[in-house]
Amino acid sequence: MEKILESVDQIASRDQREVVIPDGYTRIEDGAFRGCEALASVVIPESVTEIGWEAFAGCSSLESVVIPESVTEIGEWAFEGCTSLAGVEIPASVTEIGWGAFRGCTALAGVVIPKSVTRIGGEAFHGCASLVSVEIPESVVEIGDEAFRGCGSLVNVVILGSGIEIGDSVFEDCKALTSVAFPDSVFRIGEWVFRGCGSLAGMEIPGSDPEIEEDTSED
Repeated sequence: MEKILESVDQIASRDQREVVIPDGYTRIEDGAFRGCEALASVVIPESVTEIGWEAFAGCSSLESVVIPESVTEIGEWAFEGCTSLAGVEIPASVTEIGWGAFRGCTALAGVVIPKSVTRIGGEAFHGCASLVSVEIPESVVEIGDEAFRGCGSLVNVVILGSGIEIGDSVFEDCKALTSVAFPDSVFRIGEWVFRGCGSLAGMEIPGSDPEIEEDTSED
């Protein structure tokens, strides 16, 4: 039976620093913890399979979150604006990272994207200013528009999946980016993908005639 956590008020006060969600809940509802600025740590039980839209958006003190292997979906804007979140391990059960899921997590220095993920939503890591490197596993077939735009500390990117579709402005304004490793073949590379990447000296896109939009690397 589905049991939904609709609001933090069901289990804790909104000014509580540490929250352990009781076992039995299957979904964290849209906006359940939105704006809980004092929240620093949250533990999500194995019973949860879905984290809804904006579930933890604006939790500016959130430093630690444990996402269990039971979770299959991280909703859009789920952790948007969690400016103290320094690291997150996405479990191997997740297949899609929602649009804007970690947008504006300016302290996020590292993220592990598991091989179960097939799509990274647009703006998923937009403005993650502390992110230094990222490896996109071979399971990913699509990186949405502006997924890593404005990640000013991003130096190294490794893309492993053949036939991947890379959306518009995915790495735009990643000013520290010096290295991008592509797979054997790429299906599509959108517009403005490397615009504003002034440190990127050059790159070779392998494969047979990928679809490349205009102005891909304009400064």
